Amino acid sequence: MKIDISKAFSFSGQERMRQNEKELEILHKGLINGTGKGNDFLGWVKLPAEADPAILKRIKADAEKICAQSQLFVVIGIGGSYLGARAVIDCLSHPFLPLLLSRKGPVILYAGENLSEDYHAGLMEILDQYEYSVAVISKSGVTTEPAIAFRIIKAHLEKKYGKKEATGRIFAVTDAHRGTLKKLATEEGYSTYMIPDDVGGRYSVLTPVGLLPIAVAGFDIEKLIGGARRMMEQCLASADPEKNPAIRYAAIRNALYQSGKPVEILVNYLPNLYYLTEWWKQLYGESEGKENKGIFPAGAGFTTDLHSLGQYIQEGSRLMFETILSVENPGKKLRVPFLEDDADGLNFLSGKRLTEINSMAEMGTLLAHVDGGVPNIRISVTELNEENLGELLYFFEFACALSGYLLGVNPFDQPGVEAYKRNMFALIGKPGFEEEGKKLRERLE
Repeated sequence: MKIDISKAFSFSGQERMRQNEKELEILHKGLINGTGKGNDFLGWVKLPAEADPAILKRIKADAEKICAQSQLFVVIGIGGSYLGARAVIDCLSHPFLPLLLSRKGPVILYAGENLSEDYHAGLMEILDQYEYSVAVISKSGVTTEPAIAFRIIKAHLEKKYGKKEATGRIFAVTDAHRGTLKKLATEEGYSTYMIPDDVGGRYSVLTPVGLLPIAVAGFDIEKLIGGARRMMEQCLASADPEKNPAIRYAAIRNALYQSGKPVEILVNYLPNLYYLTEWWKQLYGESEGKENKGIFPAGAGFTTDLHSLGQYIQEGSRLMFETILSVENPGKKLRVPFLEDDADGLNFLSGKRLTEINSMAEMGTLLAHVDGGVPNIRISVTELNEENLGELLYFFEFACALSGYLLGVNPFDQPGVEAYKRNMFALIGKPGFEEEGKKLRERLE
């Protein structure tokens, strides 16, 4: 993984950048030593070096069992309980996997990340037709969206297979000691994995939260952890921005924020990076967006979004900067054919690989946006594989923690998430919320 800030540095102010680097040297020590805000949620920092081989072995064994008995695997979770797994799975999967006749293993589906009746009713119709198993992922077991989805799917499983067989098709990832899901999993006898107490949801992709679905999808979880370990060693070893890419990223993005750029757009040029962007948005949005502070994390998929958002980015309000996530080598090859009549005028591209054209679109867009007043940071990997994704995930996590500290907030809590839940409970009639519900309905009327 490489990071290039040359097309952003001139926008940030040299003094701001250097001051951030000095502060980050101190904050780096605090993160490693556990003396900063939220230090009871730092279990992710050394997680890649502390992965239990016995747990990895059990995950792989359960993945084999799931693959043997299921055509579909439903991952029930919301936020960090599913985004990390989906990011990795989508990055590494064939773009049309459900239609691929030669595919091996189950297709991964998702539930409980929304409250759409049509979505979940449609899912039930699909589950009627195929053999399936389920992972339910929640520390508490009472987060509304996944709890509702699990209630519905559990009833469907038991009706389809009977209670005994259904139990063998449910895999719980939850708190080690307490919570509704932990209690149910123990009582029912589900195969259960524990989420470490000191790892928050958005930092949990390298725990069984992410590793079980990734293993079921057929990818090498040990290589994923190995890549993360490689980046961990680099991030822990030094606070020198020349040696630590997370320091460099945290310093430049905050310097841009301090210079009047409160929006960061994570840009990719490959459709299978969509959910990696969604994972990144949650990581940075929940970690930094508090106390009326923080860079707003947005995402764009180019060249598609150049035909929608491109005009605004080029000539709209100058409130943003871009971080490009670039993949140098694709997994497949496809060239533009030659046409005798050259009816579309594209013979000058004949024989060229789509990757070459896509790369020139990336470089041309970068220069156009910089010329238009949009700073650009470029993060690149050689190819999409488990090791490189492990590196990238840990890089973003470490940089996010440092960036939150530099901002002066606790990057490991999310107090604002509860506000909508309280209002929703009051409006839907949860016992104990009657008075609040009455007041809210009056406001809506």
